[in-house]
Amino acid sequence: METTISKLSRRNFIKLSGMTGAALTLGLYTEVKGEEAKIIKPDVAKSLGTELNAWISIDTSGKVTIMNHRAEMGQGAYQSVPQMIAEELEVDLNKVDIVFGVGNEKKYGSQITGGSSTVRSAYKHLCRMGATAREMLIEAAAKKWNVDNNTCYAENGNVIHKPSGRKFHYGELVEEASKIEPRQTVALKKVEDYKILRKPVPRQDTPLKTNGSAIFGIDKKLPGMLYAVIERNPRFIGKVKSFDDTAAKKIPGVKHVFTVKVDVFSSVREGVAVVADTFWNALQGRKALKVEWDDTGFAHHSTEELYAKMNEELRTKEGISYRTKGNVSSALSKATKKVEAVYETPYQSHSCMEPLNCVAHVKEDAAEIWGPIQAPGWIQDDLAKVLGLPKEKITVNMTFLGGGFGRKAFFDYTQEAALISREIKAPVQVMWTREDDTIQGPFRPGMVYQCAAGLSEGGRINSYKFKMAGQNMDHQWPGASKDSYNGSTTEGFLEAYFNSIPHFSFADLPLDSPVPVMWWRSVYSSTNGFAYESFMDELALEAGKDPLEFRREHVGEERYQLLIGKLEEVSGWKSRKKNEGFGVAITECFSSIVGEVVKVSKDANGKVKIDKVWAVMDCGWYVNPDIIKAQVEGSIIMALGAATKHATHFKDGKAVERNFDSYKMVRISETPEIEVHIMDNDEKAGGVGEPGLPPFTPALTNAIFDLTGKRIRTLPFNLEEV
Repeated sequence: METTISKLSRRNFIKLSGMTGAALTLGLYTEVKGEEAKIIKPDVAKSLGTELNAWISIDTSGKVTIMNHRAEMGQGAYQSVPQMIAEELEVDLNKVDIVFGVGNEKKYGSQITGGSSTVRSAYKHLCRMGATAREMLIEAAAKKWNVDNNTCYAENGNVIHKPSGRKFHYGELVEEASKIEPRQTVALKKVEDYKILRKPVPRQDTPLKTNGSAIFGIDKKLPGMLYAVIERNPRFIGKVKSFDDTAAKKIPGVKHVFTVKVDVFSSVREGVAVVADTFWNALQGRKALKVEWDDTGFAHHSTEELYAKMNEELRTKEGISYRTKGNVSSALSKATKKVEAVYETPYQSHSCMEPLNCVAHVKEDAAEIWGPIQAPGWIQDDLAKVLGLPKEKITVNMTFLGGGFGRKAFFDYTQEAALISREIKAPVQVMWTREDDTIQGPFRPGMVYQCAAGLSEGGRINSYKFKMAGQNMDHQWPGASKDSYNGSTTEGFLEAYFNSIPHFSFADLPLDSPVPVMWWRSVYSSTNGFAYESFMDELALEAGKDPLEFRREHVGEERYQLLIGKLEEVSGWKSRKKNEGFGVAITECFSSIVGEVVKVSKDANGKVKIDKVWAVMDCGWYVNPDIIKAQVEGSIIMALGAATKHATHFKDGKAVERNFDSYKMVRISETPEIEVHIMDNDEKAGGVGEPGLPPFTPALTNAIFDLTGKRIRTLPFNLEEV
C-alpha cells in the first residue's frame, strides 16, 4: 500500500500546487457565501488574491495527492474524503497520497470535525471535484489523439480511447489538462456504477496505525522541545493564592515553574505550570509543588444539589418555549388517558483514549500549533485574540486524534501550550494526565426531563408536553444571553412525530452552574433520546399496543416506515419468545435516522444479560459501509458505558471520579453481539459518527422492562442489580 501522510510534505505539496505547467491542481472557491463553489486552478486563485485549497494534485508521474481538510479521530474522515474524490477521478485509492490540510477556513471552509458533518457537508463538492479533474484529463487525451471526447473514458489512473485501445496515464496528460478551463457542471456517476463508493474498501489509516507510523498529537516532537504539566485548580473557577516551588525545582530537569491562566468559556482557569526536559520530570516536579487555592466567590455544588435544583425548576416553572403546535394544555386536560414521567441522565467525561496534549512554538511574530485538534479555525481565532497576532500568522497543524467526541474541538489546552511557549520562548508540549482529563471537564451536561402526554380513544398521541432542565452550553460563552432557549431541545426526536401529534410543546429550563459543559458524542441527543424513546414505550404500554407498531402509527412518511419494516425483519420482532425481553428505540439527529432493537434475557444466576443488538442506519447517501458499521458499533459500546458503567459526580465543587478505577469503562467481554444494517435510498447524506448512540439506551431499558417489568428512568444503572 502506498498511501502515506509523510511521502509528500505539506510544503512540497503547496509548492507543487503552484506549478501549473507540471501538475494538474484543482481547488474550490466560493465568491459569495451560500453560492455554489467554483472549481478553479492555481492561476485563477492567484488572480482572485487567494490561495488555492488544492483538493487534488496530479504530477507528471501520475501520482495523485488528495487533501483531507477534516480531523481524523477514528470516525473515518481520512478515508471518506479521498474515497469520494477517487471514485469520480477514477484512481486506485491504494495509489493515492493523503495529506492533512492545515487550519485555513478561507481555503477549506469549515474544518470543524463535529456534528457528524464531514461527508454530509461536502460530498457533492468533493465528488464534483473528482469528476471535473477526470473530464479535464479526458479532454486533454482527446486533443492529443484528435478524437471526440465521447470516444474516451477514464479508468484506474488512465484515459483510454475506446475504439483503438490506446491509453495515456494521467501523468502524461497533466500539463495539457492544466491549460483547460474546468467545467462547472459535470455529470456524476450513478450509484449503480460506483466502483469504490458504497463498497467496504479497507481504510487507508489502518496500516499507519498498526505499524506505528501514524503521528498522533502525543507523538509530535520538535528540536529543543520541552514538556509541561499544569497543576490546575481542582474546582472550576478558583484562583492561585500562592505556591511554593522549592521542592519542585530540585527535581532534575525542571526548568520553569510559573502561573498560567486560560479562558474556559467566560471564566478563567488558573494553575501552575511545571516545565521540564521530559514529561516524567515535569510530572515529578508537579507532585512536589505546593499550591494554596482561593476558591471563594462561586457555588461549590454537589451532584445532589444540582439535580435537586433541576427537579425543582421542572416542578415550578414552564421554561423557555422552543417549539409548539396547537393547544397542548387544553388537549392534555381533555385526554382519555394521561401519562407522566421524569427521567434523569448523568454528567459524563469524554475520556478519550489519547489524553489532551498540544505542541506549540510561539515566536514574536508568529505561532505554530500541532496536535489532536477538531476545530483548527476556532483555535486560530482564539490564539489570535490571546497572543495579539493576526490570524494568518497562526498555523494550526492537525495530527491523528486518539478519540475526540467533541472535547478536542475546545481550545483551552491549545491556549495553555501557546501561553507557556511564549513565556519560556521555546517549543513546548503540554500533556494532560488521565486524572486531569477526568476531573477538569468540560463534561456532558447532566439533564432532567419531565414528560406528559395524552392519548385519544384510539390510542394515538393527542398531546405531548416536554420540558428539559440542565445546563445550556451556549449560555457559558462571554456575553451570552441567559434568556435564550436551548436550540437542541428536540434533538433526537423524530421529525415525523411532529407531523402526527396535533398538540405539543417543548421547553427548557437552563441550569446556571460553574461546572463547564460541552459537546459529547451526539450532543443533547445522547440524553434526549433516552427520555423521548423511553416515554414513547410508556405511551405504547398505556395504549395497549406493540411498541414498534405504536411508533409505526405515528410516522406516516415512507422513509420511516421502511426503516421500521427493516428493523422488524432483521430483529425477528414478530417471533419474540417467552423469557426474552425486546426493546426498541428510534432517534433522529444530524440528518440521519437510526433504529435499534435490544434483546435481553436472564443468565443462570438470574441476572439480566444483553444477548444482541440490531441497528438499522438510514444516513441517506453514504461512502463506506464498513466505516458506518464501525461507527454504529462504537456508538453502541459508548452508550452502554454511559448507561450502565460510569458517571461524573461532584462534591464540594469538585469532580469525584479521577481515573478508570472509579470511572469504569465497558470491557470487551461485556460487549454484546451487534448487527448493523444500512438503508439504501436516494436521500441526502446524513451523519454517521454520532447518530448510532442515542437509541441504544432507551432500547436497552425498554427491553429490560419487557423482561422484568422494571422501568428504569434514572441513569446510570447497574445491569447486574436489575
